[in-house]
Formats: sequence, C-alpha cells, structure tokens
Amino acid sequence: MNMRNQLPVLSITTGLAVGLLAGCGSDTGDSSDSGSAVVMGMSDEVLATDPASGYDPGSWLLFNNVFQSLLSFPNGATEPEPEAAKECTFTDTRATRYECELKDDLKFSNGDSLTSQDVKFSFDRMMKINDEAGPAIMFPMLDKVETPNDKTVVFHLKYPDATFPSKIASGAGSIVDHRSYDADKLRKDGGAVGSGPYKLDSFGKEEAVFSVNGNYKGQADVENSGVTLKFFHGDQTALKKDLREDKLDLAYRGLSATDIADIEADSSDKSPIDTVDGTGAEVQHLVFNMNDPVTGRLGVRKAMAYLLDREALVEEVYQGTATPLYSIIPAGITGHNTAFFDTYGARPSKAKAEAALRADGITGKVELTLWSTPSRYGPSTDEEFKAIAKQLNDSGLFNATVKSVPFEQYEKDIAAGKYGVYVKGWVPDYPDPDNFTSPFFGDGNVLGNNYTNKTITGTLIPKTAAESERSATEQEYAELQNIVAKDVPVLPVWQAKQYAVVKENVYGLEYCLDASTVFRFWEISKD
Repeated sequence: MNMRNQLPVLSITTGLAVGLLAGCGSDTGDSSDSGSAVVMGMSDEVLATDPASGYDPGSWLLFNNVFQSLLSFPNGATEPEPEAAKECTFTDTRATRYECELKDDLKFSNGDSLTSQDVKFSFDRMMKINDEAGPAIMFPMLDKVETPNDKTVVFHLKYPDATFPSKIASGAGSIVDHRSYDADKLRKDGGAVGSGPYKLDSFGKEEAVFSVNGNYKGQADVENSGVTLKFFHGDQTALKKDLREDKLDLAYRGLSATDIADIEADSSDKSPIDTVDGTGAEVQHLVFNMNDPVTGRLGVRKAMAYLLDREALVEEVYQGTATPLYSIIPAGITGHNTAFFDTYGARPSKAKAEAALRADGITGKVELTLWSTPSRYGPSTDEEFKAIAKQLNDSGLFNATVKSVPFEQYEKDIAAGKYGVYVKGWVPDYPDPDNFTSPFFGDGNVLGNNYTNKTITGTLIPKTAAESERSATEQEYAELQNIVAKDVPVLPVWQAKQYAVVKENVYGLEYCLDASTVFRFWEISKD
C-alpha cells in the first residue's frame, strides 16, 4: 500500500468470474447500541478522513468503519462478499466488465439515499483528484464507470484484472455522499459522511469519536454503542501507561514486542490485561538499489542472503511476534513458496557468502550502510538493523553500519538514489498474491530500487491478473518468486503477527485481526 505504515491467511480459491452473492451474516444492519462504549488507543496516525486521500493503516481503519464499499471482507475471509451491493459479477470472459447491483434502501448517516450515482461519483472523484497520498494508484486499469439506473454500477477496465473485486472491497472502494463532497478537491474539515456501521462524530488531534450509524444496512452486527479512538502520535510509553491505568479498554498498533511482553508479565489481578493475536500478512523487506555501486553487485546481495539469520532476528528483536519470511508472498497467501529458503538455506553460511563475493570479483570487506526510519516502519527497526549489521560483520566479510533518518527525508533520499540498502514494510491492501508482487515488481514499482525483469512485467503479472480462479495462478507466482530469489532485488525478512492488548472484560478482538487487515469496530464488546 504505497508502502503503508509498518507495525504486523487464508488462500483465495473461488473464482471471481462467477457472481458474488450475499454471504453469511446479518443483512439487517442491526446497529442497536446494545453494548457499552469502547475506548481504544493507537500510536499510528490517521492521516486522512477523506477516502480520496488516505492510504495508510490508520486512515483505512477509519474508512472501514465509517464508509461502505460495494464488497467487503468478513472476519476470517480473504474472498470479498457483498456489502453495499446485493450482487457483483464479471459479465465477460476477459474480466474487463464488472457489474454490481446495489441493495435496496441504502442511506448515508445523514439520511441521504445512496444510489449508483454516489458509487460512480466516489470512483470518478478519487481518480480525478489523484492525490499523491491517496489510493488512486490502485486503479490504473479503471477506464470508466457507468450507471444504467439508480441501482446498477458497471466498471469498464482497460485490461483484465481478476483482483478488481478485492481492490474495491478495500478502503479504496469507500463510497461517499456526492452531496457532501466536492468532485475535484479533498474535504479538509475533518468530517466524513458514509453509510458504514459507524458515523464520525468528531475528529481532532487527540481523539476521534464514533457512534453507531442507525441508517446502516449491511453485514456488520454492531456489538457496542460507540468507539472513542485516542491518538498517541507514536508515544508508546504513554499508550502503555494509559492502558495500565484503566484509561483505555484496548490498544492496537504501536506497542513494541517488548511492550507486549512487559504488559503480559506485569498484569495483575486488580487490572488484568490480555493479549490477543491474529494472523497477519504484513511483511518487511530489505530493498537493494540496483544502481548503487555496492548493492548493485549481485555478489553482495547474494552474500547478504546467505548471512541473514531470520530466526535469531525475530527471536531477539521481535520476541516471537513475527515469523521468518523466505519469499515475497507471505505464508497463508495463495501462491506462497519458500524461494529464499530453497536458494540460500535457513542457517547462515559464511562459506557460501564468501564464494558469492569472490565470484563477483570482490576480495575485501564490503563497506555498507543500512538505512532505517523507525518512525514509519516500527519502533524496533533500528534495533533490528543493528542486529543485521552485526550478523554481517561477524562473518568478517562486511563492515556494515546503520543510519536512521526521519521518514520525510528517507523517502526523498530513496527517490534520489542515495541509499544502497534500506527497509520497506508492506501492509496489504487486499489478501491476494497480486498485492505482494505487482506493486514491487510491476511497471513503476513503489520500491524505488531500479529493478525490472521483463518476464515478470511482460508475462507473469499480466497472466496472473487475468486469471479469475486465483488458485490457478500458483505456477506463475512460483516462477515469479524464484526469479526474485535469483536476482535478489529485495531480501524478505519477516512476516508479522497482529496483536491487540485488551482488558479482560473486552471481547471480540479475535474477529478484528486477520489477513484482510480490516479492524472491525463492530466486533468489539465490553462488559
């Protein structure tokens, strides 16, 4: 997700060329405020309340609860099901014409009717504004949106994309009220008008307040009377302190592995606190600048691949809150293989690393700087990079150091080609192998590392994008992953688990932590 904020599955097996019919769950929009209000803390920022702009985990958390999309991911699912739509289907064999029929009597939180006009407006607006911090980048395939009548929406695609349903089921598919938003500019007042389970009552620097939307009609069954989201702006100490002092019911995103371990160890009978973990598809990679005089050499990249000890790294730095990652597609996602494990082994090998360097004509120690930015990619990133540098240096083959810079400077320097190797994390937009490959290795990739491979861009990505039966793409994705392991433009490091820390009288968090990365306010209840 434009390398969405870092912190941490199920395979897609059903073809999307057939109609997506109404799935399990209530369709009555039972938004009764039968439960207590919940107070939640988060150290991530919410960068936008306007879905034409936000493309970060905090903003999408807001979007997924305030706005509806035509489709959505129910808890535990990696295949989208109807939400504002009654039914969606590709109506051609090429997967270039996608039609949705809306449910009856949909309304926004302000009482306005939701029709196909609002759906078209939302997509047209997002694409026209094309905000650099927005999700329009996800829709290069979108040609035009038509509305034959008030309940029918037809998407025409420039080229086949079987993952289109998953893309519109994400926060990028949020439907806004055309009466409440300008068609050509972002809304700047911190307000939001959607048709999701919640309405946004207020949004400020310190908190956002959500109440139940009585007009909601969809699959969510709301288990509380509202949510107050407290912002801690990266202050993990304050987040942990407020949780311990009963000022919060739960904390999500921003607590380090050490924080989680400390909270578990310090919980008492007076104020017991539990941790809830769930599956995650968030990943972290080392990225190599292929034009750099050092990391542009294949021998250097291969030597690092032979020396990286992922097992030690996730145990020492992340205390088991992540798992070693041996390919670019994480475990649990369709098409995952272990290409880096198969090619470079699970344990470090100085002999093989040295052989790789010598084969590339490198005889002296490799001088290397690892670039980090913990403000964006997690509180433990600097510590992790120091551990990686030590692993490299202990081999006697490298003289590696670590430098850490603010994120704004970090992104500018990457664009300018100043870094040889740097960290990038990825929180998926949707749980499909396409989202772990096309953004990284397709045309105009988001990594900024000057890597291209014609087999990947010209054959494998187009072929997998056109295949509606996602399980039928495994051979192509295996080939893609094997090419990446051979060329080493990136070095996968870990795949994160998801965690929330909650008071013992708070329930439902297990339904908020899955590979879709949708944090569902409505599943949370409190005694």
